[in-house]
Amino acid sequence: MGTSNPQPPDAFLAAGPHAFHRSIANKFSLAAAQSLPRLEIRLRDVSLSVETPVVHKNGSGAELPTLPRVLHQAVSKSLSSCVPSCFKGEDTTSSAANRYILRDITGVFKPGTMTLVLGQPGSGKSSLLQLLSSRFPLESTGITVDGDITYNDESCEALAQRLPQFAAYVPQQDLHLPTLTVRETHEFAHTCNTAFFGKHVEELLNRSPRKKENADAQATARSLLRHLPRITLELLGLQQCEDTIIGGSLQRGVSGGEKKRVTTGEMLVGFKLALFLDSITTGLDSAAAFDIVSTLRGRARSFGQTVVAALLQPAPEVFELFDDVLLLMGGRVAYHGPVREVRSYFESLGFYCPSGRDFADFLMDLGTDDQVRYQTSPGQVLPCTADQFAAVFKISSVYQQRLQELETPVDKSMAETTHKYMDAIPEFQQDFITSTWTLVRREMLVLSRNVAFVVGRAVMTVVMGLLYASTFYDFEATDVQVIMGVVFSVIFFVSLGQAAQIPTLFEARDIFYRQRRANFYRSSSFVLASTLSHIPVALFETIVFGSLIYWLCGFVPDAELFVRYEAIIFLSSLAFGAWYFLLVALTPNMNVAMPMAMLSVLFFVMFSGFAIPKDQIPDYLIWLYWISPVAWSIRGLAVNQFRASRFDVCVYEDVDYCTLSGGTMGEYYLSLFDVPASKKYVDLSMVFVVGCYVLFLVLAVWALEHRRFEGPEDGGASVSNNAGDDHEAAYGLVKTPRVIESVGITVRPESEVSKRNFVPVTLAFEDIWYSVPMPHHLKKVKPEEKEEQEEQEEVEIPSDDKTLQILKGVSGFARPGFMTALMGSSGAGKTTLMDVIAHRKPGGSVRGRILLNGHEASDLAMRRCTGYCEQTDVHCEGATFREALTFSAFLRQPTDVPDSVKHDTVRECLDLLDLHPIADRIIRGASMEQLKRLTVGVELAAQPSILFLDEPTSGLDAAAAKAIMEGVQKVARSGRTVLTTIHQPSAEVFALFDSVLLLQRGGRTVFFGETGPQCCDLVQYFEQLPGVAPLQPEANPATWMLECIGAGVNTGDKTSGDVPSVDFADIFEASELQKKLDTTMKEPGVACPSDDHAELTFTSKRAAGALVQLRFLVQRSFRSYWRTASYNITRADISSPVN
Repeated sequence: MGTSNPQPPDAFLAAGPHAFHRSIANKFSLAAAQSLPRLEIRLRDVSLSVETPVVHKNGSGAELPTLPRVLHQAVSKSLSSCVPSCFKGEDTTSSAANRYILRDITGVFKPGTMTLVLGQPGSGKSSLLQLLSSRFPLESTGITVDGDITYNDESCEALAQRLPQFAAYVPQQDLHLPTLTVRETHEFAHTCNTAFFGKHVEELLNRSPRKKENADAQATARSLLRHLPRITLELLGLQQCEDTIIGGSLQRGVSGGEKKRVTTGEMLVGFKLALFLDSITTGLDSAAAFDIVSTLRGRARSFGQTVVAALLQPAPEVFELFDDVLLLMGGRVAYHGPVREVRSYFESLGFYCPSGRDFADFLMDLGTDDQVRYQTSPGQVLPCTADQFAAVFKISSVYQQRLQELETPVDKSMAETTHKYMDAIPEFQQDFITSTWTLVRREMLVLSRNVAFVVGRAVMTVVMGLLYASTFYDFEATDVQVIMGVVFSVIFFVSLGQAAQIPTLFEARDIFYRQRRANFYRSSSFVLASTLSHIPVALFETIVFGSLIYWLCGFVPDAELFVRYEAIIFLSSLAFGAWYFLLVALTPNMNVAMPMAMLSVLFFVMFSGFAIPKDQIPDYLIWLYWISPVAWSIRGLAVNQFRASRFDVCVYEDVDYCTLSGGTMGEYYLSLFDVPASKKYVDLSMVFVVGCYVLFLVLAVWALEHRRFEGPEDGGASVSNNAGDDHEAAYGLVKTPRVIESVGITVRPESEVSKRNFVPVTLAFEDIWYSVPMPHHLKKVKPEEKEEQEEQEEVEIPSDDKTLQILKGVSGFARPGFMTALMGSSGAGKTTLMDVIAHRKPGGSVRGRILLNGHEASDLAMRRCTGYCEQTDVHCEGATFREALTFSAFLRQPTDVPDSVKHDTVRECLDLLDLHPIADRIIRGASMEQLKRLTVGVELAAQPSILFLDEPTSGLDAAAAKAIMEGVQKVARSGRTVLTTIHQPSAEVFALFDSVLLLQRGGRTVFFGETGPQCCDLVQYFEQLPGVAPLQPEANPATWMLECIGAGVNTGDKTSGDVPSVDFADIFEASELQKKLDTTMKEPGVACPSDDHAELTFTSKRAAGALVQLRFLVQRSFRSYWRTASYNITRADISSPVN
């Protein structure tokens, strides 16, 4: 291939991902006449500890972070050294404990290998990956790191600034700008991470003596760099949603699984030597997870990348893709060695993985109460704690082998090649100007799509301008009180109006932290771009608002003076925008930032010279007058008005001001407010405001670089020194004290429900079609039309069609007492189908029937009789678990239900979901698994007849997922109808479902029916189809089922062969299962009315009365404020100096 014929993007992946990676690696290695750079990472006795506040609990009951308790703890801590016994309560004492997140970690991560990190929540998986990738916030207070981490024998400290250019870290959290599309997000990452690399590769290749290979490799490199975002999208299976906005809590966008892949692609853009991946398969179906991990394995093999990944629920086939496994228990290493030896190692200890149990789940059960199930000799004394497992591992042959690898010198040729490569790469790929311009373009794009903000500000500006102008229309030139009031109002409006940016800036700050640690750009570029993107809004407000005030109120009609007037307002707008940006950079959260912003405005106003004249300000506070940008702006505008030639005269309206006051008319009126009369103050005011603007920006850069808030909010009390205190220690302890007593997730016996407060309902949906508009005859929906889509799929669109069909004739039912799973490949329409059934799709076109007990479902009936558990767990953080359930029970159950029964419902939810041990703990600081159980409980407390759950196990480890789904199964057995979308269920979890509705890409049904004992009916159906390989003995039926229908993201490159060219939807339509479905749908009470099942009718939109709603809402608000100590303390701190 010559330089004149660069490869098109589709040509790179024509032979599949593995062939693509091998081809690129071989081509570059051959042209450079040397091996590709590689990175070997070694750890020697690495420990990570954090000093965290602990409450030693001697009594029972959880400590809530109320304002008195937080103040009591603060006073006790500050005075304990001098009066240790006076400020301690009888039941609790507080202290600081040094807790280990990681302890004595020793190991080697070799180039070209894949290492899987497993462990229970709080075992230190994420902290280890952050530490290895130089992303851990070591600058936080109380953090201590011991031991050595080396990269090709170079210390971590020596590479800390540049390491993000060579080591990618994919975090658990999916933080993105919600209004950007998938493609735009990846293109931005590509621009930030590959700008310098292309030049560097050409320099390396030009040194090679192989001219022909050199030219070929350079052409490939240029084409690869140009098309890299598109290639990344295809590798991750995101090409179908590339023009969909990512979305957020208030905007619909891509699905959770797609968002996770966006995060993965964003962080992997570029050419990294090491990859550290945290929970990258969360929200993905089993087949997609296998494809992505398999693709990463191909990258590792071809490019010699060092890959370390922490996964929550790896399927057996995914587990086998890894070379090594690192098992963490309580921050200690229980095993670190080859995957092929891990089974025999634990069998030698006396633990045996039973048939049907995923081996990764078996490993994570060790060290917990569940490990008794795996002991070969029940009476044998075996290790059961993290310390014991770590001690046993250190005397094993596997550990000794690791020690030998540590003592072996790093390969010199590899180290030299890598050293030369790394030395040439700068800390940032783009120079300052280019990086700033890249950010400006992104910020302007985000601003243009924030239509609500732009329109709202525009309307507010016009309305307020007209209001002020009409109120002070054509004022008298001698009415100095009115004129100064108008001048003050103009500056006050500008200064206060910029505070609306604070919530948006906080969202952007979280994204900045992640991208800055990845060296996407400099802090200074981010700050400058943010303020430059504010210029269009500031210009609009200045021109519109300023012009309305100036010309309608009767200021001097002079062009030069008008320009100066507008300049002062514009600069004031920029300066206050920079001031609020600085406050966001300096404060931990909104509870502190907003009061601080209002306090600062108050001080600026009080000492502006208008509210309190200068001569009345005490001498010891007069400096506030001279540093207030509001005061300088008011002085500039006042002098600009009164020193105009029209007023700079002795005689005005028959009054001789020179005789009266010894100065001109303008100077006289300025003196009434003690404003200096010199004309230079117009220019000085602009200079001062510009100086404040620059100062605020410089301080913001310093704050973002050196003072970061990357942990959860303070407020929870850490409870310790109880019986059963374990070693739960996650990074959250750095910022959020946690209740650290052990909480089991074992499922309790099913509780007896004293009285059924719901009507059992059979849910049926018949011939459901759903489509969204596709304007301009395009095959890709634009972002504004795709907001209502959570999943996209490949469909053939006729040229004259203007709609994109998501679901095609889907039918099915769900009965009371049974669990039905909605499954399918990514983009099959699972979440879309559930949203349509639940009447939660406000956009698009829906055809078909949705029935409740055979009657057409109305919007009111569907909302009143159903509960919907979304993927995101959003709760009031100031409430306890019990209070959240009580709130739901009283507001969503009818008023004729006695209060005692509602309290019984709360206790039932606590029993069903095993929430009793944490019922009286505050929600703030709870784990993901606890929040997921609470989400289910909140909906269950409403006593719904039907419960919808959207991916309830995403983000959970295997044990927590099983506990959640066993709780949901008990909910179903209580007589409720349960419909669930689920990804990557383990064999045990999948066996809990009674029936499955399986969709393929395009929104068509390929299976609906009962799974049977051990999924035998489902397996039997697929195995009799042509081209389907039989289920292997140890395989997971859920994963196998998806592979059969061609799920995944790289369907043309599967290890199990190409996807069968069988239309499974057509086969199902002609099958006995379809006939059985049609027969069942005709039964009374399913898709047609029945005398035994009356139609569900509701007379009111809300179950609770107005007084009940008011009572619980006010009560919740008071409790939330009372338990958010940071907010109350900040308000108190602000009030004191003001008073």
